[in-house]
Amino acid sequence: MDQPKLERLLRLMKMLTANTTYNVDQLAERLDMSRRTVYRYIDTFREAGFVIKKTGDCIRIDKQSPHFRDISQLVHFTEEEAVILKSAIENIDDTNLLKQNLKRKLYSVYDNKVLADTVVRGKNAPNIRRLIEAIEERRQVILHGYRSAHGGEVRDRRVEPFAFTTNYVQVWCYDPESATSKLFKTARIGNVEATDIPWEHAEAHHEGFIDAFRMHGDRRIRVRLELGLLASSLLCEEYPLAERDLKPIRRGRWLLDTEVAGMAGIGRFVVGLLDDIRIVDSPELTEYLKEYLRKHTLG
Repeated sequence: MDQPKLERLLRLMKMLTANTTYNVDQLAERLDMSRRTVYRYIDTFREAGFVIKKTGDCIRIDKQSPHFRDISQLVHFTEEEAVILKSAIENIDDTNLLKQNLKRKLYSVYDNKVLADTVVRGKNAPNIRRLIEAIEERRQVILHGYRSAHGGEVRDRRVEPFAFTTNYVQVWCYDPESATSKLFKTARIGNVEATDIPWEHAEAHHEGFIDAFRMHGDRRIRVRLELGLLASSLLCEEYPLAERDLKPIRRGRWLLDTEVAGMAGIGRFVVGLLDDIRIVDSPELTEYLKEYLRKHTLG
């Protein structure tokens, strides 16, 4: 098998075992394949012994497949090894995003509900498990006591959950009330109640744009910054996804050429490193920083 085909097969396998479910059209679009190729690759998995599970028009590889369990042995650890790894990971500062990513990857071959308990702590874990089940079963849920970021309003919301952001921090849901797909922070949910009502708006489910600074919105605003060593190092540490848009331009200097959904996320990062960052091209960011400094400068 040639390398490009193997890479495409592995990319498809990753999507078919992810928390988010996809139909054939979505798989074809995201992997830049034809529908025919997607079906042919899925048949390849089936012929290799994987169990293909279909819910509605969405397709996934059943994690109870014998070969899936064989693959899981590649990351099997003895009890002693697991204790050492857990201790090492827990010693990483809680503010480090990589800590949760390591835990997520370590348990990625296990059931999603176990994964939720691993990544999400405390009282929020049961809500995540119910949301995972609702996504898998394509059902609506009621978010009881959801605390809105705007005005602090607390009320129930009936929604159709369909995808999570990194580490289950937010969940993408279709909101029939506003007739749009939007993000809900899982920490603001009082309780998740599963319903027997199936999705009614699957065709309208759409994951919006989330930039490297974890801000989301409908806009895509290009920003170009020149960063020094300190700023570039902190950027990669705090916002790992930004590294893909970071390129060296000369010794000790890097260019960040990226798109953002708004100025708040990138603005908070830049304002603390003004001595090590130069705005190359971003009028909106320049104006945002001027206004920010005007409001927060004393005297």
